[in-house]
Amino acid sequence: MKAMIDDFEIFPGDHCGSVAMRGLLRHYCDLALPEAAVFGLGAGLASGFINNPGADPSVVLFGRTMEMEIDLAKHLGIDYRETTVDDNDEAWRLVREEVINGRPTMLVGDIFYLDYRDYKVNFPSHRFVLVGFDDEEERVYIGDRINDTPEVCSLGAVRESRNPATGRSDQNRWGCFHDTAVGNSLADAAESAIRQCAEDMLIPQTVPQEFGNISLGVEGARDYAKALPKQCGDAKAKATASFNAACIEKFGNGGGNFRRLYAGFLEWARDLDPKLVPAEAPALATRAADQWTAASAALFRASDEPELQSHWDAAGKHVARAADLEERLFIGLAKTVG
Repeated sequence: MKAMIDDFEIFPGDHCGSVAMRGLLRHYCDLALPEAAVFGLGAGLASGFINNPGADPSVVLFGRTMEMEIDLAKHLGIDYRETTVDDNDEAWRLVREEVINGRPTMLVGDIFYLDYRDYKVNFPSHRFVLVGFDDEEERVYIGDRINDTPEVCSLGAVRESRNPATGRSDQNRWGCFHDTAVGNSLADAAESAIRQCAEDMLIPQTVPQEFGNISLGVEGARDYAKALPKQCGDAKAKATASFNAACIEKFGNGGGNFRRLYAGFLEWARDLDPKLVPAEAPALATRAADQWTAASAALFRASDEPELQSHWDAAGKHVARAADLEERLFIGLAKTVG
């Protein structure tokens, strides 16, 4: 059997989760939103610093929340839910049935295994939309953020991506719209999302110990800034610099991409209601983005010359400046939304 959803519109963009949800919101809810608004309405901006000496790499920072897609639906008042499935065959049967019934479906997996991409490292929690399959050819058709036409992937690669035998797994996570009604106005959704993001960035949060040594928000960025110079001289300094440079620049933080998306959201929200966003806020987010991009460039230099302390020091200073800008940004936003 084979099935294909021909009327799902794929919007190429800067970030997998916001691109996927942009298309799904358009398809299911008739909401035509720019990608930046989708990201911001999900309160997606974050700084999650992981410091585990026994891990490889031992220090890393990610620039978005794990719950952006779910929070996006919450702020808009839409009944969208995600679930995990232990059994791989049952996991595939469930999402296959969605496509048979004409419903494009959010999938989550490690981008490393997707054979239409060329990733050199494991990176789980990539978001993509299932829009078709061909049982005989063992092919799957995917809406991803790269092109406006479906990508072709082997079924085996998709199954392995969703629940690999080794490393961190997304446990066959998938998302479904249980009701397509939009319960909240865009202005109310924006206010709620800004309030959540400001609280997450400014208020220290407790992370369960089983998740490792993690600090979040502005505090997490500052901890990361302090940790980077200490990596010089470590036996794995070269690999640490290479991974962190690419993580910030290409996938975990997008070279300030998430900050630029958030700046676009703030401009969009100001057009909805100028009282929601201080006039200086979009520019502050953009300036923070530039510091993250500069930090990535310094780490790329450190990957070539890991023994030079100056590269590590420069990276740490750029991250510290970004943290200062983001603290100022979210203090201002917190005042506007109460």
